[in-house]
Amino acid sequence: MKENIKEIFLCAICNIESGTCNEDCKFCTQSVKYKADIQRYKRKEIEQIVEEAKRAKQNNANGFCLVTAGKGLDDKRLAFVCEAARAVKKENLGLILIACNGTASVEQLQTLKEAGVDAYNHNLETSKDFYPKIVTTHSWDERYQTCKNVKEVGLRLVCGGIFGLGETQEDRISMLESIASLEPMNVPLNFFIPNKALPIEASTLSREEAFSLIRLARKTIPNAMKIMVAGGRELMFGEEQYKIFENGANAFVIGDYLTTAGKSPKEDMEELERLGFKIKRERD
Repeated sequence: MKENIKEIFLCAICNIESGTCNEDCKFCTQSVKYKADIQRYKRKEIEQIVEEAKRAKQNNANGFCLVTAGKGLDDKRLAFVCEAARAVKKENLGLILIACNGTASVEQLQTLKEAGVDAYNHNLETSKDFYPKIVTTHSWDERYQTCKNVKEVGLRLVCGGIFGLGETQEDRISMLESIASLEPMNVPLNFFIPNKALPIEASTLSREEAFSLIRLARKTIPNAMKIMVAGGRELMFGEEQYKIFENGANAFVIGDYLTTAGKSPKEDMEELERLGFKIKRERD
């Protein structure tokens, strides 16, 4: 992948409901089961969400993702996400509005679409075979079905996974092939961030393995508009984090993640400029 991707996309995340999830995903600090030391709240103020959207625009983000904690959408959560989506859209910021709210039915996704949501993010996380070893409170098949529902209603699909949970290389290949079968627009690749509260104690990946997985994702899902490095970028790649572009990525998350701090957008922008990258806007 040495043609050097010089046009890249940036995406910002807005955690609009934090740390209230009753599922038992072993990699996630949002679960109440593990009592991780994170900020927890039920609903972020709409005004604050709009301010974060404006900040994302200032930071050259192309996408803005509204994330909630929990297995999926219920009536109250759906109404809240729709309210937030309408408020952000009203500002005419030119952002691609993404919702990430867990499992969702065709009807719920249609409601989000009508509220102004452009895309829906639902990750498969890992292979179908390995999934029961890291989550027991819901099934991999539910996740895959939600992704099919996203396609059915005509929303753009954002679908990726997480590496470093103890999965085998065969699991990684299987997950990427499953993602490819869904033909997503954007594929976020996350790298496990250890937390002392979680059952998984450490990432099982080396840096070189992580770079090779980005290359594998690009090869396995060649038609994806974006191969995006998301959570764990700074920890996994350190001083070599901008080499992700040499290995097939063309997008990353700018700013903070869900419950962990990211690199400052100012630092990222200065480094991207120094390296000669152009920030791509899908609606340029």
